[in-house]
Amino acid sequence: MGNPFLLTLAAGGALLAGSPGGYFRQPALHGSTLVFVAEGDLWRVDASGGTAQRVTAHPGSEDHPAISPDGRWLAFNGAYEGPSEVYTMPLGGGLPVRRTFEGGGATVAGWTPQGHLLIATRSRSTLPETQLLDLDPATGTTRPIPLAQASEGAWNSGCLVFTRYAAQRSFTKNYRGGTVQNLWAFAPGDAEARPLTSDHPGTSRNPMVWEGRIHFISDRDGTQNLWSMDGAGRDLRQHTFHRGWDIRGASLSGGRIAYQLGADLRIFDIAKGTDSPVPVRLESDFDHLRERWIRNPLEYATRVRLSPDGTRIAVTARGRAFVLPAEKGRIVEASRDLAGARVRDALFMPDGKRLLALADASGEVEFWNLPANGTGPSERISRNGTVLRWEGVPSPDGARIAHTDKDNRLSILDPATGIDREAARSEWGRITDLRWSPDGAWLAFVQEGANRFPVIRLLRLATGAVTTLTSDRYDSWSPAWSPDGSWLYFLSSRAFRSLVPTPWGLRNPEPFFDRQTRIYALPLRKGLRSPFLPADELHPAPETPAGAPAVDLDGIRERLVQVPVEPGNYRDLAAGGKRLFWIAEEAGNSGKGALQTLETAPAARPDTVLEEVASYDLTRKLLVRRGRDLLVFEPGPKGPADPAKAAVDLRDWTFPLDPAREWRAMYLDAWRMERDYFYDRGMHKVDWPAVRDKYLPLVDRVTDREELSDVLGQMIGELSALHMFVKGGDFRSGPDHVLPASLGCEGSPVPGGWRIERIHEGDPDLPESLAPVAKPGVELQVGDVLLAIDGAPLDGLPHPGGLLRDKAGKPVLLRVARKGREWEVLVRPMTPQADADLRYAQWELGCRRKVETLGGGRIGYVHLRAMGPSDIARWYEDFYPVSDRQGLVLDLRHNLGGNIDSWILEKLLRRAWFYWKPAAGRPHPNMPETFRGHLVVLCDAWTMSDGEVLCEGFRRLGLGKVLGVRSWGGEIWLEGNNFLADGGLATAAETGVYGPEGAWLIEGHGVDPDIVVENLPHATFLGKDAQLEAAVAHLEERIRTSPWKVPEVPPYPDKSAAGKP
Repeated sequence: MGNPFLLTLAAGGALLAGSPGGYFRQPALHGSTLVFVAEGDLWRVDASGGTAQRVTAHPGSEDHPAISPDGRWLAFNGAYEGPSEVYTMPLGGGLPVRRTFEGGGATVAGWTPQGHLLIATRSRSTLPETQLLDLDPATGTTRPIPLAQASEGAWNSGCLVFTRYAAQRSFTKNYRGGTVQNLWAFAPGDAEARPLTSDHPGTSRNPMVWEGRIHFISDRDGTQNLWSMDGAGRDLRQHTFHRGWDIRGASLSGGRIAYQLGADLRIFDIAKGTDSPVPVRLESDFDHLRERWIRNPLEYATRVRLSPDGTRIAVTARGRAFVLPAEKGRIVEASRDLAGARVRDALFMPDGKRLLALADASGEVEFWNLPANGTGPSERISRNGTVLRWEGVPSPDGARIAHTDKDNRLSILDPATGIDREAARSEWGRITDLRWSPDGAWLAFVQEGANRFPVIRLLRLATGAVTTLTSDRYDSWSPAWSPDGSWLYFLSSRAFRSLVPTPWGLRNPEPFFDRQTRIYALPLRKGLRSPFLPADELHPAPETPAGAPAVDLDGIRERLVQVPVEPGNYRDLAAGGKRLFWIAEEAGNSGKGALQTLETAPAARPDTVLEEVASYDLTRKLLVRRGRDLLVFEPGPKGPADPAKAAVDLRDWTFPLDPAREWRAMYLDAWRMERDYFYDRGMHKVDWPAVRDKYLPLVDRVTDREELSDVLGQMIGELSALHMFVKGGDFRSGPDHVLPASLGCEGSPVPGGWRIERIHEGDPDLPESLAPVAKPGVELQVGDVLLAIDGAPLDGLPHPGGLLRDKAGKPVLLRVARKGREWEVLVRPMTPQADADLRYAQWELGCRRKVETLGGGRIGYVHLRAMGPSDIARWYEDFYPVSDRQGLVLDLRHNLGGNIDSWILEKLLRRAWFYWKPAAGRPHPNMPETFRGHLVVLCDAWTMSDGEVLCEGFRRLGLGKVLGVRSWGGEIWLEGNNFLADGGLATAAETGVYGPEGAWLIEGHGVDPDIVVENLPHATFLGKDAQLEAAVAHLEERIRTSPWKVPEVPPYPDKSAAGKP
């Protein structure tokens, strides 16, 4: 081998001086032919470089190319009908042939030496783990590689070298958590697979074989470079020495390895030890860079506000500010001269001639005045931005702007001078609900108190003094000034009546407080009488204050008045004219509700203005966002009789978009939001401005939205944190979106049709969960042969998937044969997601049955897939029926996280401290339905986020042992609200977690189990669950040595005369 190649890319420097443009990914090499991905299509170029030819041109994306060993065929993933599936086509061009019908769950992983496809999929296993399939292109039939947890593979003289685990989804450089990818080897006939790279705690992946040596990508030196080893995992050699730029993907052919670095392709020659760039030129019209038109702008609207006179609407959409007529008039883009910047939160200034908006044209988020009529320049009015700001609220005369920011500060900006003064700061959450008094002398706002209950506070502008108006015994929010400035209305949760009256009952019922919110009013000076009280002999007519009323803070809390409205689930209170408005929601239906109103007069009763309202804005008129419509109408007790007549005509609202300009703006916006949302202001000691400059040249190379996501992932990965995801956005797609469907079974082709070999088993107690072919009245069996689907014969087809496209939930006629008898039956196939849920449920059912058998009915089993609303429902469903067992296995393997750990831990911490004994029957404990046995928690490499918190909390609180293998390692939590202009997201890890001992918990490493037990790849494929078996054995031992039992009933007292002393 020659001298190793060293490449360090300077920050801000071009990756490849000779490349005129294009962003090149996922190379596939065969001889002198190199296929790669660019513009969402596949391209072919000579391995020495040159002008590339486009191989595919469908609007749907194509990726993951792999060339067959004979060089004739190209396999790839294509999103031709919606979900990405595996296709093959001649390398020289031709019609693609679809090979899978998995609903987006299959990925090309390469080819076998025999010319079979190697496919990675989660659609054949029950527990959602990736496994490898061998697909014969000649017949279309598949056979599984007998390994669980395998995602990539390459054959080495009859031995499969595979990557254990699929890539974890977070963009995290130098990842060292429990889900780290590593290389294993397995030969058919071996008792078990063996690890090859267990000496390294980091990543080893992308195996390739040449002359008996295994080449792969690894971050052993801190950057993902090319390495090799012998077949036993020894004799390690490093071949590339890049610094700061990870190798993203690699392909080997004829002793050369093509790989992606940054946005370019390179080839490493193994024999020569040389590394060289592949200069590529795309002959393309770069269609994704062409100006395009947004025809549905309201779908991208992030803020909608009404003008003071109610005739115009300011809409912030796709990072731009527009003014629309409520009835007739022209559509204006008010932010035209800020092209290339992201505009946020536009609203009208009080004069109606200007918009106040946030924009990042200066490099930081500053306040700007925009011309509401679209003529004249925009004017920057703040110059001190250092962190993301939230919507500004102008005073009634426009002389001051109140605003808050990501550092939880409330500030007052003077737009004339640009002076911005901090007025308050929160030690907890964000300061919200900024509301100016009608005279502009006071500002009401909501801030969390010392006990974290939101309270309403009042800022006096003249002195800067802040007064807390409401009690911190209750949470209060949404202040609204009466138009004359005499009253401050607000919402507060002060109505507590549980719909569940007692803890006694099945599944430990808990109190549920619906409709907690009441409306209250504070008179801002003494002597004011509630406007809702009727006139009497002492008060014949309501007072009309003369001029601007003075605010008398002395004793203001004691003057609180309850507005005569029944409690409800209220939000967004506003006052206008002689009316209050708010939105009332039903429990569990947040996001839309009924717009209600109440006249501020004696004997008034609330009216419903309009149903199904998402939001509204009140000025001289009402603006309501309802579904896909904006409605503008006069405020009153009722909305328009025909809402369609009040709808704003949006048909003419379209605008052009420059993709390259938007992508650059989104990159900078993502970089800035990452800085402002990340939990560590020091950014893990990473030079964050240098990171911005490092990847910015790649943005200029981007030619479609997926490539931008690739750049964003590389950028945020520099922080080496978990919970760093890139998802969503305005991606291109083809015209078709056709989901495959499933019958809930697996099988194989036989002469005449397709034989059922396994039917996925649903929960027999829940017949709605059964597979379509197992439903009552259908009841097909293993061994039955499907002959036709809706009359189309299955003979000669490798799989029925092609005939089940677009059939999910629709009646389908099956012709079936069993032991010489044929008949027809109607079924309704299920979606791919429902099929995945069914397979998962079968795994859970199998685990529960195994625990029942091994534990002799003394041990219960509960599995939680994640930590969200459906999972707490699952907990209540599965835990309480076994809460009286001697032991319990709480299975958190493959738990995807959420936020309900405290609910589960609280239940497990309950203790029985006495027993009830009625005259007949057995004693029962108080606290009711308390678990009194022994506990063990199972975790694995895919136990993530809040699942890890539950594991760690379980152990720290002394509830039992954690058994399994080390978990994912993601414990900096996030909310995921830092959306980009097109709706995409590059998340930031926002809230770190540390223990009482002062050490950060879990992040980057995972939870180490107390008892380490591995589920090995081959044994797991064969059905063995070593972890579950060890958990039951552990509990059996605990039960044997320390069983629990109900205490004996004591002797009853003797109250007879003879028993008295």
